[in-house]
Amino acid sequence: MSLPSHASVVVIGGGIMGCSTLYHLAQMGVSDAILLERNKLTSGTTWHSAAQVRALRHSQNLTRMIQYSVDLYSRLEQETGQSVGWIQKGSLSIATNPDRMTHIKRQEALAQAYGVRAQSVSAEEAKERWPLMNAEDVIGAVWSPDDGRVSPSDVCAALVKAAKGLGAKIFENTGVTGILTENGKVVGVETTQGTVMCDAIALCTGLWSREVGAMAGAEVPALACEHFYLLTKPIDGITGNTPTLSDHDNHLYIRDDSGGLLVGCFEPMGKPIKPGVLDESFEFGLLPEDWEHFEPMMMNALHRLPALETAEVKMLLNGPESFTPDGMFMLGETAETKGLFLGCGMNSVGLASGGGAGMNLAHCIVHGHTAYDLGEADAKRFAPVYNSLEHLMARAPEILGTHYEIAYPGRQLSTARGLRALPLEAEYKAAGAHFTQVYGWERPLYLGKTAEPRMTFGKPDWFENVKAEVMAAHEKAAVFDASPFGKIEVQGPDAEAFLQRTCASNMAKAPGSAIYTAVLNGRGTYESDITAHRIAGDHYRLFVGTNAIKRDFAWFKRHAEGFDVTLTDSTEDYAVLGLMGPESARIIAECGAPELNELGYFKVGPAHVADCHVRAVRMSYVGEAGWELTMKAEDASTVFAALTAAGAMPAGMFAQTSMRVEKGFAAMGHELDSDTSPVEAGLDMLVSKKKNFIGSEALAGRRKEAKRELMTVIIEDESAVPLGHEPVYAGGKIVGHTTTACFGYRVGKPIALAYVHMEDADGAAAEVNIAGTRFAARLQFACAFDPSGSRMKG
Repeated sequence: MSLPSHASVVVIGGGIMGCSTLYHLAQMGVSDAILLERNKLTSGTTWHSAAQVRALRHSQNLTRMIQYSVDLYSRLEQETGQSVGWIQKGSLSIATNPDRMTHIKRQEALAQAYGVRAQSVSAEEAKERWPLMNAEDVIGAVWSPDDGRVSPSDVCAALVKAAKGLGAKIFENTGVTGILTENGKVVGVETTQGTVMCDAIALCTGLWSREVGAMAGAEVPALACEHFYLLTKPIDGITGNTPTLSDHDNHLYIRDDSGGLLVGCFEPMGKPIKPGVLDESFEFGLLPEDWEHFEPMMMNALHRLPALETAEVKMLLNGPESFTPDGMFMLGETAETKGLFLGCGMNSVGLASGGGAGMNLAHCIVHGHTAYDLGEADAKRFAPVYNSLEHLMARAPEILGTHYEIAYPGRQLSTARGLRALPLEAEYKAAGAHFTQVYGWERPLYLGKTAEPRMTFGKPDWFENVKAEVMAAHEKAAVFDASPFGKIEVQGPDAEAFLQRTCASNMAKAPGSAIYTAVLNGRGTYESDITAHRIAGDHYRLFVGTNAIKRDFAWFKRHAEGFDVTLTDSTEDYAVLGLMGPESARIIAECGAPELNELGYFKVGPAHVADCHVRAVRMSYVGEAGWELTMKAEDASTVFAALTAAGAMPAGMFAQTSMRVEKGFAAMGHELDSDTSPVEAGLDMLVSKKKNFIGSEALAGRRKEAKRELMTVIIEDESAVPLGHEPVYAGGKIVGHTTTACFGYRVGKPIALAYVHMEDADGAAAEVNIAGTRFAARLQFACAFDPSGSRMKG
């Protein structure tokens, strides 16, 4: 069979992601899709996968995606007659310390919210389910009966058989040597067997994705690491199949294998593999055994499974897996190259994710969006700096280790830090900042740190630091740094017409106006939410989320066709400092700009602060009166020094989040996503009803069916520590889940935002399940602090 001259979609890579994507493309009617595999199907990572399928993930849609995989794998067997080797024996996650117990109890609560069966069991019951386990140090466990595992090669064989039956074609021993592009769009693929012209490419190349993406000018930050599991010969006590035993405190997963044991690990720091080591000849390949590296994990395994002492080792398998800078796979169209879609960087959960991820990737190619929001896996979420080899070699090994870490609030990655410095980095370090990394930027979470904070699910070490920052903004004045927010200059004769089309609010306001607006897709749901400053008739400056600049810039650029506008990313040219609080008026006057006190709410005006030119907007993300001041990045230190000398206190992201939640302000990626419209988010009043814009028709239809669901939750017990993603109960039933949660210092209560699905919810009593304990709460549409907004309007 020879290569066709043209295919609508070319899938590159014959592992689980490629096979699943091809099958779903064919199922969606793309009957001429083809798959190219350099060697043989499953010969990269897929063949040696431990192939565990565990449904629960940290978000509802990721969980939904795995549940789809489970349904698909069982359906395929009926559809094709090809066994997929599905073994459903459940999974048992044990805890050996109180914090791990809290972690898995949070998972249990989450499972209930997401419709996944899971229940806490005692150490004694855990021992009954896994008799070979040493349970002396086990304090409890969570049992998930619906989890299981599959045979990787059998799943792929079934997907391929079904895809072929729908007209798709597969070409093995066909390596890709180049990707053809024209005007920033893919048009074809060069292979060892000839050239295929195409409309789209699904890049499912696993270990080699970074290099293949570079062929098309796209950044694909993924790097291979060594991944180990031990296989033993048959041992006494293993009969039939066992549940998967997860001993995450010891970095281990354990199950039966052919009468023996499979003992795998995600050790705290993995071993990276330099690009080039795994070349085109790496087919069904393994890396050398490394007993020295595995020894600490082996000691942990001997403690948990005494029977290992006398077991005969079959082999220590060392197979490469690819990891991304944040531990989440990449799915969707790239920012750099139109028509190039990523389905890679699976972070060792390829088999569990592959069915649902392949379906969503095919859906994205055919329909222009995933079947449901998968924003955390967006292919456009990484800053260019993350794609450097130096960064990946440092970061990927740590990401491997985070798989089994306790998900403490505020936990920070330690590798590859200091990639991008804010203009005020020196000032923040001098003020004792505790930093987090967002899109490469080092951003202060709080100031005044005297020691590294301990990780806990209880009251955090930074509680009083954040309280001081919030109260400074509430009683005096504070400075919040918004410099990392993305900034896009929209200039040209059609600037207004372009933004009227792409934004949901009325953008035709006079120069000197600021506008908060939703940016919607054709389905009437969120692509982004932004603030725009109209600087002149032909010039707007858009402010977008810190980690959304690549995504939003690409989105606006692709919708600019036919408009006489130019778009420029000016993010690094400007710093933005928010001066907020009742003493802001005095401070701004003392710093040389008393005229800003006459600036109206949501109005923009020029001024000079400490003799530096700024553009100020009267607005507030924290609910206190003040301005956001935009200035040249090189002027930030001078302006900051003047503001703080006059009495303003620097404040970090934790304080900002607390104040945002008190005000009920929704944020992209937390309360807003591509499954949500302004109707459900309670923001429809900010949408223009007088113009046509992208999504306006769909939104009009949504208004007839949907209603506001985003609410404020006030928890009565001041000692409760909600973190977000907790189930909300009313009348004994789960009615929703929290999104962002924190302590509200101005109201003196733990608070959260939550999506609640029930009638007469406003004012209703509820409960929030925090790690198995239900705390009494009150639901309300009004925000927790200053519902009238009088304070922030000055």
